[in-house]
Amino acid sequence: MMQFVVTAYDGTDADALQRRLTAREAHLAGAEELKAEGKLIAGGAILNADDEMIGSTLYMEFASRAELDAWLASDPYVTGNVWQEITVQPIRLAVVR
Repeated sequence: MMQFVVTAYDGTDADALQRRLTAREAHLAGAEELKAEGKLIAGGAILNADDEMIGSTLYMEFASRAELDAWLASDPYVTGNVWQEITVQPIRLAVVR
């Protein structure tokens, strides 16, 4: 298994927050499934100085980068055009599970 940190920033246009809110329920339902499968270690919203959601970070564990990419392509925040700048970095977390 490989661990990754996904950092994803939302668009900055006037409709960005509405796109996030529209896709949020489906995104969170998918996150619950990933957690149950052991693929989501932790995640949450990135906030700006006004406490508004502007992106997300996720600590993930998948068998391969290709498997992570397949999940990412189907996430509602990607298909709903919420996340517009995404980076994926392999990591090794120092946590006890």
